Amino acid sequence: QVDVQESGGGSVQTGGSLRLSCSASGGQYSYNSWGWFRQSPGKEREVVAAAFVGDSSAYYAEDVKGRFTIAQDDDVRALELQMNGLKPEDTGLYYCAAGISQSPGTVPRTASEYQYWGHGTQVTVSS
Repeated sequence: QVDVQESGGGSVQTGGSLRLSCSASGGQYSYNSWGWFRQSPGKEREVVAAAFVGDSSAYYAEDVKGRFTIAQDDDVRALELQMNGLKPEDTGLYYCAAGISQSPGTVPRTASEYQYWGHGTQVTVSS
């Protein structure tokens, strides 16, 4: 069993920045991918950014490219999401997730492909 925990959410104004942190403990061989998802009221949970564990490259959703950056520390199994230039539409509950890729070479990009989830941290961006 993998225990995933997020931290770092908060409230900022448009154009502000926040940094989210995620730690994954236990069962380190139970996943090879991890990422950040966002769920806004009335919307499905959607991927924001994801990467293979230990891989410096990452997948980003189109609407966050150039503004959000993920970084990972494999030694401590930590994943961070640096969010700059925040917009009101970035508001939502942000989840960290870990899982096993079912398609070799392709980072999982849908919520159903991730088996382990944190409880989420709220990000609110006001105009």
